[in-house]
Amino acid sequence: MKKVLCFAMVGMVFFSCCSKLTVNNSVVKDFDVNRYLGDWYEIARLDHSFERGIEYAKANYSIRDDGKIKVLNSGIKKGKESSAEGKAKFTDTPAHLRVSFFGPFYADYRILMIGPKYDYALVGSGSDNYLWILSRTPYLPDNVVREILQNAKERGYNTDNLIWVKQK
Repeated sequence: MKKVLCFAMVGMVFFSCCSKLTVNNSVVKDFDVNRYLGDWYEIARLDHSFERGIEYAKANYSIRDDGKIKVLNSGIKKGKESSAEGKAKFTDTPAHLRVSFFGPFYADYRILMIGPKYDYALVGSGSDNYLWILSRTPYLPDNVVREILQNAKERGYNTDNLIWVKQK
């Protein structure tokens, strides 16, 4: 599973560098990484190979000894637990991180929208192929989902293609 995930991550980096950007992926201006740390449930995502079929997806972010962020993704695929550990490093823009699950290969991780209490987030990348809706809880109220979807649509993302992740 880790080899497949790593191979897919390399593909994501390659294709995100080569694809034409058709969305506004500008990041939030005020971002506090310490408030972002902790558990996040994946509410929805655009389809991509390295997460295909994963349900109950969750991520945990914590500070590593070297100052980077430890990223631990977990979920269930075909009835079996699945996890992957990676790292994120900071850029000059606080809400724009670079994430790696495989050696020296990094991909953009852009916080496009964050709830006022850091209770939900809209995350994109350097391409229009990746989009995630995250929440501190397994479910979001409908009005918050509508607000996030409106933001994503205004940025040019096709929200009709979102996969709504099964959560407990």
